[in-house]
Amino acid sequence: MSECTHDCSTCSSNCQSREPVSLLEPLNEKSSVKKVIGVISGKGGVGKSLVTSLLAAKMNKKGFETAILDADITGPSIPKAFGIKEKATGDDTGLIPVESSGGIKIMSTNLLLPEETDPVVWRGPVIAGAVKQFWTDVIWNDVDYMFVDMPPGTGDVALTVFQSLPLDGIVIVTSPQDLVSMIVGKAVKMAYLMNIPVLGLVENYSYLECPDCGKKINVFGQSKIEEVAKEYSLKVLAKLPINPEYAAKCDAGKVEEIETDWLDDAISAIENA
Repeated sequence: MSECTHDCSTCSSNCQSREPVSLLEPLNEKSSVKKVIGVISGKGGVGKSLVTSLLAAKMNKKGFETAILDADITGPSIPKAFGIKEKATGDDTGLIPVESSGGIKIMSTNLLLPEETDPVVWRGPVIAGAVKQFWTDVIWNDVDYMFVDMPPGTGDVALTVFQSLPLDGIVIVTSPQDLVSMIVGKAVKMAYLMNIPVLGLVENYSYLECPDCGKKINVFGQSKIEEVAKEYSLKVLAKLPINPEYAAKCDAGKVEEIETDWLDDAISAIENA
């Protein structure tokens, strides 16, 4: 065995003294972000973007400077939920996020495309690069809480966010279906592999409350979220009911007008992250 020169860049040995290489991307020099919270789901269609929007809106109403980095590059829905029509602008120093009516800073691919229905036909590396640029090239200014709306699954973009952004924790959004245990398990185990704290679980479409008698109807089957949370030693942060008003507000671009206390525990977990 050759003598150690302490130059790890030219050495293939996996010794204990080798320092791990950080893949974190530098934040734009004109920005300051205190906490970064990822919102992830193992599968699509569970209302992840709705939960992201509601969390950001609630935190903003508490007086915090709040932002949303829409990392769902090929399926961006955040601008629609907030009723944003204008495009993002920029100069030689970086991109300027668009602000919602309530003052939430937002950056999304749909704010850069000529038309909101234009498809983003990009391969994985290009998509991952766009996510990094939303962190490095956007002038966020001062932000207390940034929420990262991630695409479903555990693929390229999730890996990019986990490695490139200084996440303080993630919230996993799911729904009450038989496959929930497997899907949540994949997301949890990925977070653990990347040393990212899991703040807890939010179950969307948990039940429908009868408007006449108040009875809770399990439209998508009996919830298993408590058992799943126990299996992975996690907290259930919220169970959101099916509410047509939520969908109507999002379609109208008025997600900030939704008033609910369902996510209060989730907000507390985020503040304590």
